[in-house]
Amino acid sequence: MRSSQAKDHSVAGAAPGPHPEPRPLRSEHARGSAGGAHGAAGGTARPGGGRPGPVRLTEDPRLPRFPLDMDDLHVIDTEVSAAVGRVLEDHLAERVERAAALDPVFGHDLAERVARFTLDGGKRIRSRFVWWALRACGGGPREAEAALRVGAALELIQTGALVHDDVMDDARLRRGRPALHVDVAAQYADSVPRELGPRFGEAAAILAGDLSLAWADDLLASVGTAPVAVRDLWSAMRTEMVAGQYLDLHGQATSSRSLARAIRAACLKSALYSVERPLALGAALAGADAARSEALCAAGRRVGIAFQLRDDLADVFGDPRRTGKPVGGDIRAGKPTYLVALAQARAEATGDRHGLAVLRRSLGRADLSDNRLEEVRDVLVTTGARTIVEARIERLVAQGMRHLDSVPLEPDARRRLRELLHATAGTASGGTAPGGTAPGGGTAPAAAPSSVPSASSAPSAPSASAVSPGAPPGEVPPPGTQDDGTHASLLLAAGAEGAVR
Repeated sequence: MRSSQAKDHSVAGAAPGPHPEPRPLRSEHARGSAGGAHGAAGGTARPGGGRPGPVRLTEDPRLPRFPLDMDDLHVIDTEVSAAVGRVLEDHLAERVERAAALDPVFGHDLAERVARFTLDGGKRIRSRFVWWALRACGGGPREAEAALRVGAALELIQTGALVHDDVMDDARLRRGRPALHVDVAAQYADSVPRELGPRFGEAAAILAGDLSLAWADDLLASVGTAPVAVRDLWSAMRTEMVAGQYLDLHGQATSSRSLARAIRAACLKSALYSVERPLALGAALAGADAARSEALCAAGRRVGIAFQLRDDLADVFGDPRRTGKPVGGDIRAGKPTYLVALAQARAEATGDRHGLAVLRRSLGRADLSDNRLEEVRDVLVTTGARTIVEARIERLVAQGMRHLDSVPLEPDARRRLRELLHATAGTASGGTAPGGTAPGGGTAPAAAPSSVPSASSAPSAPSASAVSPGAPPGEVPPPGTQDDGTHASLLLAAGAEGAVR
């Protein structure tokens, strides 16, 4: 499933501005045989044939070469993404060499693809959250290397999630290039029976994703001085992301349109994995007290939900030139998104038979035409679902900022966190305009794409209270309270209907 745990926000656009000539992955095997999906654009390797150039890493000239100087954290602050990339490069070079030593075909077909995929794409949002949470909670040189390693491990988790996700969704493209399973099948198109090629590609991608997850755990294990809390958080996160993915699959297979189930899945697969847990990991590495850890988690949970809601909007109303994939994928796959569940609930509450009929005949139709997709968009607008979701994104982010400001944090790191949280949710902040350069390096995820109107510009719709009573405006209890386990109050606290479930 194309869950948010498996998103890297290619919607953000191009990579950061010009850099000097990148250097190759430091692996003799990689230099001699870098192949596959993420090498030269448009090319796929064939057994015994030509191969694209070496795995390369774009880097910032202000950073020293690996190993990084952990006594000058301000240098790392200027380009966190590149610093994490250096750690990944060193770790992956060793892993690729080991894989090639086991078997050259395995090393080329899977290990190199995993390395290239991890190094060549994504905005490294999760690893930047780890870093800035560490810095906000006073972490210094002693904890810095551990934070970069934990951040790099998160990037490998993301690779595994994306590769598996593309198989589950039968997605053909990732970051504007052939998905890994598609690329492997193409590589062996001349040597594997035609009817077996797609299945072989999928099986290879499952193994590649497993390899990435194993390498992520290896990298975390290399943080020998990590607090017990870090290992506990990592373990919880690994289980949560699988649970969220399964709920997403379950909702798609059963055509569930429950608002409560949609938000629970979004919490598990997106809010926790993409924002809250990375912040908690950084705070734990810094030895933060309970108050600061809970405030960061509360902020991350809200912004993580906003992150998912923004992605739901972008999938339906976004620009394929920005997202790198066809628009309407969630609709055609029948995804149980909160946006669609809300539209259906409001159509039912108002007796909108036309809207219900459109949703019923459109959701889960892989062959849905562009005209039919436009009908779905109209329903999402006329029911007020789009307007409400836009407003709740803003409200959730505002709540998150209040939590961030409720505890003492290092001032510059707090500012960086505010900017990164706003960029992740696609909302404007005082520091960085959505879609611009994000703090700590890389390109920020874009705000609502130009074709996704904001709540203020969307057509007016009946208020939530016109359909059902709104929940009282209140804050979500902190982690560990009784309500925290259901997660359903996250959107209720942001003004969701209390009776429409």
